[in-house]
Amino acid sequence: MSERRACRVIGMQRCSYRYQSRRKDWVELRQRLLELAAERKRFGYQRLHVLLRREGFPVNVKRIYRLYKEEGLSVRKRIRKRLKGCPRKDLQAPTRPGEQWAMDFTSDALADGRALRTLNVVDTFTRECLAIEVDTSLPGLRVGRVLDRIIHERGRPEVIVTDNGPEFTSRVFDQWCYQRRIRHHFIQPGKPMQNGTCESFNGRFRDECLNEHWFRSIQEARRITEAWRQDYNHLRPHGPLGDQTPAEAARRWDSLRSATPPSANPSETTLNPGLSTSLV
Repeated sequence: MSERRACRVIGMQRCSYRYQSRRKDWVELRQRLLELAAERKRFGYQRLHVLLRREGFPVNVKRIYRLYKEEGLSVRKRIRKRLKGCPRKDLQAPTRPGEQWAMDFTSDALADGRALRTLNVVDTFTRECLAIEVDTSLPGLRVGRVLDRIIHERGRPEVIVTDNGPEFTSRVFDQWCYQRRIRHHFIQPGKPMQNGTCESFNGRFRDECLNEHWFRSIQEARRITEAWRQDYNHLRPHGPLGDQTPAEAARRWDSLRSATPPSANPSETTLNPGLSTSLV
């Protein structure tokens, strides 16, 4: 029986009978997606899509989402206790890199049970992590030495935003700020959202670094956290920055400032759609 007659008998169009799917198996893409998901266990499909596009895979986010779901790669959500919301108090937004820094502490423990503390310093404008100081104790004098090192490399900020921790309210740190003519801004007690940039960084740092490693010594903790800091600044895509890295955002600002006439204000120029709400 001919093909034409057989299709007529069963009521099928010949074009449907001859159709061959042109859908690719995406074996290489699927394998690379699995590798990236294994390296970055706390990344969702959107950040993985950004990394894959950087590597040259011409795919949209919907295909990555389908492969992501097929492979069962959904990030497990850590349940947190929900607290009652508090009204926000607006802080003066920075207009350039290096103008405003934010600081806070995070705590963890070594494998032998000793307490571990980290001092995290973030540039509020570019979201760049300027330093992660790791030790068992970080008094006010040590905080000042860390900031002196950053100032020597990057210059002096106009304001530093912190909570009301004992290291920040000490006479030593207050004198340090006075001698260097840096304004120290305290947030209201019990309202960490007023230091939202640093709190957001602390959440990412704990989720992607502290909770993913088991530190056996202070030296190992310093090495791993510094590697994570470099990755955070130079490789990790940031949604508020238009999927750029903090280092890319800082370079883009520098290039824009050099190209802007002195009479113009570069902060009024939209760097890109993702930066219009964060770097402007």
